[in-house]
Amino acid sequence: MAVGTDIKTYVNGVWHDADMPIMSAADHGAWLGTTVFDGARYVDGMAPDLKAHCERVVRSARALMLHPGVSGQQIFEIAWDGLKRYPKDAAVYVRPMLWGIDGGAYGILPAETEAGFCVCLERVPMAPPEAAVRLTRTQFHRPVLTDNVCNAKAGCLYPNNARMLAEAKAKGYDNALVADALGNVAETATANVFMVRDGVVFTPIPNGTFLDGITRQRHIANLRADGVEVVETVLSFDDFKQADEVFLSGNLNKVTPVAEFDGTPYEHGPITRRVRALYWDWAADAVAAA
Repeated sequence: MAVGTDIKTYVNGVWHDADMPIMSAADHGAWLGTTVFDGARYVDGMAPDLKAHCERVVRSARALMLHPGVSGQQIFEIAWDGLKRYPKDAAVYVRPMLWGIDGGAYGILPAETEAGFCVCLERVPMAPPEAAVRLTRTQFHRPVLTDNVCNAKAGCLYPNNARMLAEAKAKGYDNALVADALGNVAETATANVFMVRDGVVFTPIPNGTFLDGITRQRHIANLRADGVEVVETVLSFDDFKQADEVFLSGNLNKVTPVAEFDGTPYEHGPITRRVRALYWDWAADAVAAA
């Protein structure tokens, strides 16, 4: 089911102006869930960190013991070729995907044959800058590397995120602030998270239970270059209760302000606004320098 409109699909070496079937019923990915993807954005003619996202989907595939037949650079070039089919002012979600086709030992281990590959492009508008979300706790937590593929952007991880979101929605909230297995804050059900206290930005230190997001890394670099102190550390739910601002970092909307966490309100404050401005200034500079 598509999340956007005006879909274009690259599969088997050809671009199609449609939402195309890509997987067979007996494919390893269909049967046993060996699917990985990544997401990037095209906005106003810019595709920030597109190559980094393309390279990460290849790493994700290898983490699931798949054998990609394309490199990050090749995916990058294919994606740009598809994006040229949209007007410059289109907001497009860029989603490269890889999946297992053949099975190896017992049918469970992916075979050492080339993985399936496609790129799906969809028009998905950016959320308005003022569109804030409300967070709550969830009973579910992030897995650890010894029991799941936390080092990949894998489709098999997302039913757990869906449980978090469903619980938050049932409580009347938009998203969930999620703990790791030790009870420390890891991220939300959909994105990395930052908090601000007394002008200092804090974010959970990557501990292998969640992806150290590409957009997250970009925000940290931009803020530090702007003279803002950013601390990656262990954070509790009580730390978030004491924050002045909280914002989410993810590919889909880049920066999302948080209005509340379980009854604690936050302002859409100056750091949240600044990190958004810094991101798009960086993206424009990157385009100008290319």
